[in-house]
Amino acid sequence: MTNLHPVRVSERIPVAEDVVALELRHPDGRPLPAWSPGAHVDVLLSPGLTRQYSLCGDPRDRSVWRIAVRLQPGGRGGSQHVHDRLSASDVIEVSEPRNHFELLPAARYLFIAGGIGITPILPMLGAAREAGARWELHYAGRTAASMPFREQLLTDYGSRVTLYPEDERGRIDLDLLIGMNPPDTMIYCCGPSGMLEAVEACCAWWPGRRLHVERFTPVERDSAADDREFEVELARSGRTLRVPADRSILEAVEEAGVGVLSSCREGTCGTCETTVLEGRVDHRDSLLTADERAANDTIFLCVSRAADNRLVIDL
Repeated sequence: MTNLHPVRVSERIPVAEDVVALELRHPDGRPLPAWSPGAHVDVLLSPGLTRQYSLCGDPRDRSVWRIAVRLQPGGRGGSQHVHDRLSASDVIEVSEPRNHFELLPAARYLFIAGGIGITPILPMLGAAREAGARWELHYAGRTAASMPFREQLLTDYGSRVTLYPEDERGRIDLDLLIGMNPPDTMIYCCGPSGMLEAVEACCAWWPGRRLHVERFTPVERDSAADDREFEVELARSGRTLRVPADRSILEAVEEAGVGVLSSCREGTCGTCETTVLEGRVDHRDSLLTADERAANDTIFLCVSRAADNRLVIDL
């Protein structure tokens, strides 16, 4: 299980319409674990209520972590809890940072963000500037008032940032924007699924490993996928479990009483990532790249399955 750290909510800051930023500090003032741009943490809001949020502060300042949460009426309850029940001075537990959206070295970056998708991008901008790279940000939202950190972005980065409030100037012309960039540009995009799908379509011809996206919702899976029963061996626990066709590995492990930290249960957050020791994985997550899948050394227990009859995992 991922190590957990107590943190105190030191400040709540409205940063857009229905978006609040939380400043999190260690209750004893100790430094928090290091992290890199693109990282996120699991936040244990209450028993049985864990949600993941991108770190959007300054990685150089280990005295504080910052996250931002948009209120989602009709959601699964996490954002409602943050907005209605989590107060300054409250102490909660937060996981070690994990990063499946790491900023890779490049001479030129194109950052594209939609709404709350600005959060993992925000610290990347500072890192790109420090590295001396050329970069630009194109940031879309429903309205200017709904776009978190828009004033901070314009103040800090000026003309490198272009805002697209949809009610004022429509949507980003992604074909034109991406087409204007040379093929050595590294593209990072985070936002709603429609934006990600459009960017991926525009980049179908883009050189491999140049497009990086982070998703808040899972990629649609093939409903005809083979959901056979298989066996999973828990190497550290010394137990072997049968995973029925209609159950996930995570569910089977939980029913056996083995503790695994989890959150989204749809292959988008990475909380239940576990090392694979033997066997081939049928990867069904929305996180791993093609190369990472081919390495066959990790699995997300909530959605992925065995490609054969047996897996051995490090639990």
